[in-house]
Amino acid sequence: MPAVNNVTRLLDSRKIPYTAFDTPTEKLGALETARFLGVEPDSVFKTIVVTREKPRKPLLVMVPGPSSVDLKLLAAALGEKKVHLPTEREAEQLTGLQSGGISPLALVNKGFQVVLDSSAQNYNEIHISGGQRGLNIRLPVSDLIKLTAARVAAVSRRDP
Repeated sequence: MPAVNNVTRLLDSRKIPYTAFDTPTEKLGALETARFLGVEPDSVFKTIVVTREKPRKPLLVMVPGPSSVDLKLLAAALGEKKVHLPTEREAEQLTGLQSGGISPLALVNKGFQVVLDSSAQNYNEIHISGGQRGLNIRLPVSDLIKLTAARVAAVSRRDP
């Protein structure tokens, strides 16, 4: 029985269909999660914390497992001059969540702007973190966009 937390309660309260998966509680990357779940790596999205020059409110950028955030594309999509990747520790401090468990669903209504890579639109459903290590959520892309008010833009580049 997968964990119940604020993310699953939020999805239940909004009547959003989802499937929760238990994964190992050590920090897994998106590619390891895809292997563990036996799903296509491009359907598992990781959440990357990114900061702006000003204001310093961080962004949550969701990109497919085999990709990285392209900071130039992201800055252009947001109309910013520059955006930055904080350290893992800074990302944890900014979100209050443990790296490997950072999820836009756990931060709904906390003032974080969410950007979803446009490749998500190739899928009806994608996998994302459930807001804690060891919990993965598969949900419809359209519901994720609505719930997080995500901006959809091409903001990733394939890792070599």
